[in-house]
Amino acid sequence: MAESDRNSNQASHYLDAIIDRFEDTLAIVVTADGQTLRWPIKNLPENCQKGQAVRLVMSSAESEQAEREILAKTILNQILKKSD
Repeated sequence: MAESDRNSNQASHYLDAIIDRFEDTLAIVVTADGQTLRWPIKNLPENCQKGQAVRLVMSSAESEQAEREILAKTILNQILKKSD
């Protein structure tokens, strides 16, 4: 993938999908563009049902760490503002 393609997709590292059905220990998930994925049921959010919309997210370890740091700073700032 070209660097320009990667940069243009940075804002959208997810796919919207629908849970089509369940087979044994797998959920069959169909993305908005028609791709079919097999996803372990144990890795789904609780109470997911057939026909439910889901969002599949992909992130690197680095981006996940950065998101956690931003969340921690936001929470700390909110706590400090309440103390004033």
